[in-house]
Amino acid sequence: MSAPPSHAPRRRGPIARVLVGAWDALNFTRRLVFNLLFLFLLVIVLVALASAERARPLLDRTTLVIAPEGALVEQFSVDPVSRALGKLSGQDVPEVRLRDLLRVVEKAAGDKRIERVLLRTDRMAFSGYASMRELADAIRALRAAGKQVIAYGDYFGQAQYLLAAQADEVYMDPYGGMVLEGIGRYRQYYREGLQDKLGVDVHLFKVGEYKSAAEPYVLDQASPEAKEADLYWMNDIWQRFLGDIAAARGLDVAALAAGVETLPEGVRAAGGDLAKFALDAKLVDGLKTLEEVQALLAERGVADEDTDSGVRDIAWDDYLKHVTSPMAAADARPQVAVVVAEGTIMGGEQNPGSVGGESTSALLRAARDDDKVKAVVLRVDSPGGEVFASEQIRREVVALREAGKPVVASMGDLAASGGYWISMDADAIYADPSTITGSIGIFGMFPTIPRTLEKIGVRTDGVGTTSFAGAFDPTRPLQPEVGAVIQSVIEKGYRDFTGKVAAARERSVEEIDLVARGRVWSGAQAKDRGLVDEFGGLRDALAAAAARAELGGPDAWGVKYIEKPLTPFESFVAGMAESRIAAPVLARSGLATDLLARVAPGLASELRFIEQVMARGGHPVKAVAHCFCIP
Repeated sequence: MSAPPSHAPRRRGPIARVLVGAWDALNFTRRLVFNLLFLFLLVIVLVALASAERARPLLDRTTLVIAPEGALVEQFSVDPVSRALGKLSGQDVPEVRLRDLLRVVEKAAGDKRIERVLLRTDRMAFSGYASMRELADAIRALRAAGKQVIAYGDYFGQAQYLLAAQADEVYMDPYGGMVLEGIGRYRQYYREGLQDKLGVDVHLFKVGEYKSAAEPYVLDQASPEAKEADLYWMNDIWQRFLGDIAAARGLDVAALAAGVETLPEGVRAAGGDLAKFALDAKLVDGLKTLEEVQALLAERGVADEDTDSGVRDIAWDDYLKHVTSPMAAADARPQVAVVVAEGTIMGGEQNPGSVGGESTSALLRAARDDDKVKAVVLRVDSPGGEVFASEQIRREVVALREAGKPVVASMGDLAASGGYWISMDADAIYADPSTITGSIGIFGMFPTIPRTLEKIGVRTDGVGTTSFAGAFDPTRPLQPEVGAVIQSVIEKGYRDFTGKVAAARERSVEEIDLVARGRVWSGAQAKDRGLVDEFGGLRDALAAAAARAELGGPDAWGVKYIEKPLTPFESFVAGMAESRIAAPVLARSGLATDLLARVAPGLASELRFIEQVMARGGHPVKAVAHCFCIP
């Protein structure tokens, strides 16, 4: 047999053929992806050339429309990418940042182009009275600057009306209504359902007769101590609410309170018409439809047929873009950093809307390491949570002070239990008189389910090398000796809590114990008891931090929010989704929905919080500094 010609190609082996085929497939995929991306961007450009409209300039005699929708928050509960895509796909979580509204109102006060303001608060969700009062203060300052403020609503809730009442004129739809009802706190109690019906035995360990956070799991109704404490701080906030309304509307506080107590008679006298009832009580100045209010604004201001309202106006979020400098990151002035701690305090890394022992600590360290940051405001709006995570954050506050950077804690609507823990070592604590704070106490829960399992014929049995082996197995009954161990841990946590508060507030442990024991206070009551230093909102805390760092007047320093940075891809997607060019494309495609499906953070219920605490690994006995004290 003759040998094959030397010029004949060598045949590849099976492994080489597989590798070459895979490489070719990879190259094809790479080219396909880049070509699709190029076509996608090309479509965006073409749509932009065909339909993009130029942003309208801000003209003189413009009416600013402040009509926020959703909950008032310190920070968004989802990241910018998910928020932008959710908005386009109609699946967004309606939220408004307090800082954004405050900036809009503050800038409008000195903006000659803004002639008046239309205030609509009827689509805001209740957040808390402290943040509402801070925003109400800003609206009063806006009026004092000479801007006319007209409020309108289809229907006003109690907290929404607190803002509307600050306007020069308040109008409501003739078919609308409003009811001032007072402040209440009612919870479900699960003992019978858990213990008698399901056979779940919940063992509660706590220090402080007023530490009522976990009572629903072991009682059928609120304890006398819980009712006493709740009514004490609620009455304080309610009386302040009535005083704020009376002062804004020129009414008598006693008459206003009497009107609430005689609500049925008043509504009956108005023929069941809630709008007329509000008008008779002088809570509103007139009953008008939205179209009638818009006609009034056009008559007093400038009519504009090119707008939906018929008025030369600008929405508050569009105005925010006008007054927000894109060069804020390049501000060369010394900075007062703001770190937001909003939500339940949990261990480890947490998403926005929660406070993470590690993630929030990392933000505080970033402020400490930033040479441009000269002082820090820790903005707290939290009911507390895990003790260890709270302690991690407190240590970072101490480290900031040791590094020579003053720290001012600014309490929002709620800074209780663990929320107070992370605040107590600040150089100063600022709170609104209606802030909910205190709840200095510790509790722990351990559910056992052997009786539950017996209902379905399941029992637990076995052996261990010691009498405590398997003692924390929830399918076994809890031994009294183990309960004593847990109680000792809880008592140690309480001693740590009160001891640290005493050291931070320069008081004796005995003095702190008198105002602790899990009792909740209003901001005013907390200040009377030495737990809060000054009254004021976020802007007051910023000024105080700058003063402690000796930064000079308001124009000599800037404000920098320390938040988790976005990756380059996240910045690209978020910016594209917010742009006028890409929005029409994303809104009509499935891309926004597909990307949004990856992110679904939400609010945790009480049961969810307990589940999260128990689900986290580590120590079987975990102390919790938490307060379910939102009315």
